[in-house]
Amino acid sequence: MSTRQSVAPNDLRAFWMPFTANRQFKQAPRLFVRAEGMHYTTSDGRQVLDGTAGLWCCNAGHCRPRITAAIAEQAGEMDYAPAFQMGHPKAFELANRLVGIAPEGIEHAFFTNSGSESVETALKIAIACHRARGEGARTRLIGRERGYHGVNFGGISVGGIVSNRKVFGTLLGGVDHLPHTHLPARNAFSVGQPEHGAELAGELERIVALHDASTIAAVIVEPVAGSTGVLVPPKGYLERLREICTRHGILLIFDEVITGFGRTGAAFAAERYGVLPDMITCAKGLTNGVIPMGAVLTTAAIHDAFMSGPEHMIELFHGYTYSGNPIAAAAGLATLEVYAEEGLFERAARLAPVWAAALHSLRDCPRVIDIRNEGLIGAVELEPVAGQPTKRGFQAFLDAYEAGLLIRTTGDTIALSPPLIISEAQIGELVTTLRGVLQKLA
Repeated sequence: MSTRQSVAPNDLRAFWMPFTANRQFKQAPRLFVRAEGMHYTTSDGRQVLDGTAGLWCCNAGHCRPRITAAIAEQAGEMDYAPAFQMGHPKAFELANRLVGIAPEGIEHAFFTNSGSESVETALKIAIACHRARGEGARTRLIGRERGYHGVNFGGISVGGIVSNRKVFGTLLGGVDHLPHTHLPARNAFSVGQPEHGAELAGELERIVALHDASTIAAVIVEPVAGSTGVLVPPKGYLERLREICTRHGILLIFDEVITGFGRTGAAFAAERYGVLPDMITCAKGLTNGVIPMGAVLTTAAIHDAFMSGPEHMIELFHGYTYSGNPIAAAAGLATLEVYAEEGLFERAARLAPVWAAALHSLRDCPRVIDIRNEGLIGAVELEPVAGQPTKRGFQAFLDAYEAGLLIRTTGDTIALSPPLIISEAQIGELVTTLRGVLQKLA
């Protein structure tokens, strides 16, 4: 028997928190104890309007009865089933449902447990697919500056956020990066897709000329770069990337961990922009953030490249203990049902102009140097404090929390992504509260 004493619930020392200023937090903790609909309840009993859908994930709002009931029912029926050489019905049903809402041409789903794992899986599939086709020299991966693709080694290698990369060594070899599309001098305060920057996709041709297409496996980009501060693709940019990849036999991966499941007003941003990638990575909104789960969605051509050789042999030596976990699958199915029954993707599309107008009304606030939006995503970029980057953004985060609003900051950019159930009145409340915060910033 362990002699270790139990830790009191209010002892904060043991938990090493992710992406958190741990010392600051534990001096003045911000604790949520309940959630429902559009609101969290804090440990001191205050209501906080959720302006970020948790962490870009609770697209249908919090504690939806259909989803919680599905989880409880599945836990009582069957808690776990192995995914290696065995299966259970709900994993297949969920895969079919995902393919059914994905853009035409996407036909298969490989389940993971997070967005980070979805990215790792897609990168591995890309390299292995070329090898299966007899093009084993195609191993190079192309990401983008300021891109965020999770926190595993593959993801931070193709990612382009310096703080996520700089302390972890040389990372993967054979990786190059496209330039980012943040052009504030030309595109500041654009409503929706900016007019300028499509030509930046042409930098892929320079990378191809440098390395030769025969060495490049895949390009991975977020259709809307979220964690770096909401960078909306310039008009024509994604179409140009698709055209170059197709011409050179390079696979195109859309990382839709954030943009998937209605965030841009469509099931996936690939549909919103009319550009079909070879693979889509997703997670977050797949289960409304309730249970960890992710997926890689692929075309038939990707899947079928592996379906050769003796039928008793494993085609892809990759997977996870919890791939297609029964409880996660049940949560995913219930989540998709909520999205469909309440028309939440269509609702996001209808609310997008209201959201854009409200967000851009903050243009006259002090320290605001840019505002960006797409679907129900928004960003308010603040002028940094001289010599102290991130300080003003973090202060805005703390002030908003005290004012009853949850926002997310990345550097000095406020990122917003409310649940798709938000009302027009709540959009007004969110923006009014944020205006008050911005008016007081030093």
